[in-house]
Amino acid sequence: MNDWDRDWPAPAKINLFLHVVGRRADGYHLLQTVFRFLDFGDTIRCEPRSDGRIALATPLPGVPPETDLTVRAATALRAATGATAGVTLHVDKRLPMGGGLGGGSSDAATTLMALNRLWRTGLDSSALQRIGLGLGADVPIFVHGRTAFAEGIGERFTDLVPPPAWYLVLVPAVAVPTLEIFRSAQLRRDTPAIADDDWRPGFGHNDLEAVACALYPEVARHLDWLRHYGEARMSGSGACCFVEFAREPEARAALAALPPGMKGFVAAGLDRHPLA
Repeated sequence: MNDWDRDWPAPAKINLFLHVVGRRADGYHLLQTVFRFLDFGDTIRCEPRSDGRIALATPLPGVPPETDLTVRAATALRAATGATAGVTLHVDKRLPMGGGLGGGSSDAATTLMALNRLWRTGLDSSALQRIGLGLGADVPIFVHGRTAFAEGIGERFTDLVPPPAWYLVLVPAVAVPTLEIFRSAQLRRDTPAIADDDWRPGFGHNDLEAVACALYPEVARHLDWLRHYGEARMSGSGACCFVEFAREPEARAALAALPPGMKGFVAAGLDRHPLA
C-alpha cells in the first residue's frame, strides 16, 4: 500500500498516576506520571496537495482550522525543515475533546510522524519531540512511542513495561478545560517526588482529580461507579476515568453493566505506539 493511502493511528493515552510535584518560575507545573497507550484512538489520512496549502478536511466544531493541532503540527514541521509540500488532513475522531486521553496531542504527534515520512524530511524522534513540545506538553510522549515514567513538564522519559492489562474507560458527557484545573487554587502542587525506579503498578493517585470532581460532579459520579471494580482513576485533567482489569472478559462484562446514561469503551494497554 502506498503510504499516502494508509490510515495513520493516533492512540489514546491514560495516566496510571499523575502527581504535581512543584511549579517553575514561568508558571509551568512540574509533574510525575506514567503514560500508557491504549489500543483505541483516532486515525489520520494525509492527502497530497499541489498548491502548497495545509488544509483540514474535517474541522472540529468551534475550532478554527488554523488552531487545530494537526494543522499546527504540519505547519511546524514545514517551518523546521523547509518543506514546501501541501497536504489535506482527514481526521477520524473517536477520542473526546477535554477527556484527558490526549486526543489532540496524539493527533499532532501522528501528523508529525506521518508527514516526516511522507514528505521525506528525515527528522529523528528527538527532533520531532522538540517540535512537538512547542505544540503541547503531551505531544512528545506520543512521538517517543513507549510506555514511560515522565517528569518535568512531561517531556523527560524513562521507559517502563507494566504488566499486561485491559482498561474500562468511561467518558462523562463533559469537557474539562486543562487550564481551569491547573489554575485552581485548590490544586495540590507539593506531592513529594519519587525516583523513576520506585514506581510500581498501583502506586500513587491523580492530583488533578479532586479539583475536577469538585468542578464537574459528573466526573465524580463516574469514578464512584467504577470503584465497584477496583481502584478507579481519572486520566490527565479529566474528564475520562478508568479502572484496570487483568483480563478482557471481566472488562467487557463491566462495560455491559454500565447504567443508562454512561458511556465508555474497553481497550488493551499498549507498551509501544503503533508507529514506534
